[in-house]
Amino acid sequence: MKQISFIEKELEPLRVQLNNHKLYSALKSLDDIKTFMEQHVFAVWDFMSLLKALQNHLTTITLPWVPVANPSTARFINEIVLGEESDVNELSEPKSHYEMYLDAMQQIDANTKQIRHFVNYIKDGVTIRDAALKVKLHSETLIFIQFTFDIIKTNKPHLIASAFTFGREDVIPDIFFQIINQSKVRDNSYSKLTYYLNRHIELDGDEHGPLSLKMMEELCGNDDTKWQETLQIAREALSHRIALWDSIASLIDTPTKIED
Repeated sequence: MKQISFIEKELEPLRVQLNNHKLYSALKSLDDIKTFMEQHVFAVWDFMSLLKALQNHLTTITLPWVPVANPSTARFINEIVLGEESDVNELSEPKSHYEMYLDAMQQIDANTKQIRHFVNYIKDGVTIRDAALKVKLHSETLIFIQFTFDIIKTNKPHLIASAFTFGREDVIPDIFFQIINQSKVRDNSYSKLTYYLNRHIELDGDEHGPLSLKMMEELCGNDDTKWQETLQIAREALSHRIALWDSIASLIDTPTKIED
């Protein structure tokens, strides 16, 4: 855990900046929540690609099946996939966290057409950038998801795991706690979002976060170069999250309608 502790210490300034971001206190009305969710849903969506990229690298997904090189990392990632791709919602219905998020958006009448059109374009084989242009995705949101897919394209498991672990799993509980704690909206009109946030705080804080850190140790081992690269990607991932938060906060200050 020596390298993990060093990385977390190095990332602390960025994490403090993220945890104290002005976005959280800017969520003063249901319209503010809508604006937040309409952009953040793209981060919910691209997270699944980070996760599945790791599953592709660390488990056997081809036929005929052969044993994986490291059963420990395979178990780590498969447990996380189970929780993210087929969790249960507040009604005990199996759903991915992305689908749960869409349900939460619909509950408060947030616009889901942009993300749905975007995903449909992706299904049809359109590139990330072209799909984003077609749906007129906000530029900073596109930059955020493009970073995700740039990391995936490296085909280096430790880099993908760094963006996944330090850019997502290890910080999400704190981020979502701040949203719940600082948001000025206090009613049941977005109960599905509250469930989603609390579920992530529970899963990522108690299970997925620690599993991800163990995965990093397995992937980097005693390779100093890999640990240095891991730290660099972690810094970039957090910086992109802060930039996305900056962008959403600006949208809340000067809202623009998403076109159908």
